[in-house]
Amino acid sequence: MLPGLLLEIPRVYDYITEVLEDANLNYPFKGPLLGGLDMLITVDPANIHYIMSSNFTNYPKGTEFKKLFDVLGDGIFNADSVLWKDLRKSAQSMMMNPEFQKFSLATSLNKLEKGLVPLLDHVAKEKLVVDLQDVFQRFTFDTTFVLATGYDPGCLSVEIPEIEFARALDDAEEAIFFRHVKPETVWKMQRLIGFGDELKLKRAHAVLDRVCSECIASKRDELSRGINNTDSSSSSKDLLTSYMNLDTTKYKLLDPSDNRFLRDTILTFMLAGQDTTGSGLTWFFWLLCKTPEVIIKIRQEINTNLSSRTKTDASNSDDDSVSFNPQELKKLVYLHGAICEALRLYPPVPFQHKSPTEADVLPSGHKVEANSKILFCLYSLGRMKSVWGEDALEFKPERWISENGKSVHEPSYKFLSFNAGPRTCLGKEVAMMQMKTVAVKIIQNYEIEVVEGHKVEPAPSVILHMKHGLKVTVSKRCMV
Repeated sequence: MLPGLLLEIPRVYDYITEVLEDANLNYPFKGPLLGGLDMLITVDPANIHYIMSSNFTNYPKGTEFKKLFDVLGDGIFNADSVLWKDLRKSAQSMMMNPEFQKFSLATSLNKLEKGLVPLLDHVAKEKLVVDLQDVFQRFTFDTTFVLATGYDPGCLSVEIPEIEFARALDDAEEAIFFRHVKPETVWKMQRLIGFGDELKLKRAHAVLDRVCSECIASKRDELSRGINNTDSSSSSKDLLTSYMNLDTTKYKLLDPSDNRFLRDTILTFMLAGQDTTGSGLTWFFWLLCKTPEVIIKIRQEINTNLSSRTKTDASNSDDDSVSFNPQELKKLVYLHGAICEALRLYPPVPFQHKSPTEADVLPSGHKVEANSKILFCLYSLGRMKSVWGEDALEFKPERWISENGKSVHEPSYKFLSFNAGPRTCLGKEVAMMQMKTVAVKIIQNYEIEVVEGHKVEPAPSVILHMKHGLKVTVSKRCMV
């Protein structure tokens, strides 16, 4: 089946969606003999719930996953068993800490007011065409880097500086995607010889290693000189500092003295926080541009529910920290539904896979052998009419709102954008808060229009980027 798939790579996600719709949610894919590409592709919610929750212990990430994503080392995405439990427990402890949550909110608001707003004002004033995907990636890169390391790389500015680390992440993600559709012997030969996607990945790997090493060395130096110690300013609440000061008596396998452990941890958080939220924002605003009636409803909801201080443009205020009351975001039920709807149709992580430790039979009746591959296509899951109804392909925020005006909760095995079961995304609330704050600020203060004729399509990658970016024009709204 591989030649047929390779022909469809430019539209691979839609192609898989069509196949799964015709195949009743499950499709056994057969690759070349000894190619290591045989897998069961499924978007059956019963299978997803069984694998992710009911029989979780039999479905680790597995050695094949780590082989494909080797650039992430032993970070939480690759880890299983005791190491995963340690990493999960430590990350949960840090991210649920009130000090970190305050630090996270302050970082996002500061970057919003002092980075994103001035850049959009400049674009609007000069009547420039800007790649909104690049802008959002810069915004989330800066905020995530500050949260992960305590350092602000300053990539979100009018000068639009090159982001070496972010570019390396993009290259690595693209190369990893193509590992999924190449026989293992082929990409390993490419890696050995050093050409094609594997050469790109090798160079990206070196950049990621170097930047992480520089951050770790600098942070160790600061801590040794008593700068940013755990009792000082909010900058001490970044994750790198927290991991360096980790109480090792609580964990079996975590070693803060090991630079490799710190490197894998930083890189994992960067991938999880930067690319996913940036992708989500990009597709969300593209959908808004296509459906102006949704923008009108969101603005009406903001005007009805948010205080006047929140609604006004606070970019000229000296007190940026109070320009937004995050608690009021809970009132924005329609905005919440619109964001969930965008994530349903365009999940930032378009697929993921599992591997059973022991042979099993799934609820769908499919038999899976030990160490075989099972792939969930999240992009397809959100488009299945048998799961979401005949209007599955429509962008309808209303599907997330009940008759009494409350938010509708969809089970995670149906809405998988934040994962499910014990591996549910720890950063879900941080990501949703960040997306909502950005959405309110932009929707209230700017008009966004996609450049006429600009082609929008997903890029083949492990993160759902737009292949050609999102070229837009920006204009300031007249506030009355």
